Amino acid sequence: MEIGKYWDTIRALFQQAFQSSLHYAIATTNEDGSPHVTPVGALILREDCTGFFFEEFLSVMTRNLERNNRVSVLAVNSDITFWRKAIFDGTFETPPAVRLTGTVGKKREATTDEIAAWHTCIEFARGTKGFDLLWKKHAYGQRYLL
Repeated sequence: MEIGKYWDTIRALFQQAFQSSLHYAIATTNEDGSPHVTPVGALILREDCTGFFFEEFLSVMTRNLERNNRVSVLAVNSDITFWRKAIFDGTFETPPAVRLTGTVGKKREATTDEIAAWHTCIEFARGTKGFDLLWKKHAYGQRYLL
């Protein structure tokens, strides 16, 4: 699949996946060559076929990426209404999932625009104990380019 040709569809599916399950699965490779899969909610795809994510809570994944910058990201639309409709109709109106494979760039400080984009994603939880626990002190951390 030519990624650039389908990028808008891929971004839409990633948005649906985040709305239905609040995370994506990112696979890296452990030092011994075994796979390591991590649920990550802090991934944002840009219009230019790139993305970024926060490194918060990702100590094993971060170490793996320092050795080997290859990743695979899985986004699945887990919305029960979407799946019921597909099962009853026998067809999908949109793809149910997408897997992207690529490389991660060097760790760097986030830009103001990237911070704002992430805050938009987590706005639904602002003011809750869960927001304070998960994101409040980490919301301005470093990011990886993907």
